[in-house]
Amino acid sequence: MAPLPPCGPPRSPPPRLLLLLLLLSATLLGAQARAEPAAGSAVPAQSRPCVDCHAFEFMQRALQDLRKTAYSLDARTESLLLQAERRALCACWPAGH
Repeated sequence: MAPLPPCGPPRSPPPRLLLLLLLLSATLLGAQARAEPAAGSAVPAQSRPCVDCHAFEFMQRALQDLRKTAYSLDARTESLLLQAERRALCACWPAGH
């Protein structure tokens, strides 16, 4: 068997080939980026105002419920305080007077 010729330094590809590969990869990556929507943007831009509007309405109702609950608790607390004061005052007075 004949000996193999000695290996020389690796040759670089021609500049035209490198330019062609670069353009091809940039085109493919750009097409892929346009084809796949970014994560987290599943809601179309046209319907986002509705989503925000529904969230705002939900928060408004929750705030109204909290206000009603706070008013109810405040009224109940005041009623219990008045009962306790009345009991304390009645306990101070003798029963015969």
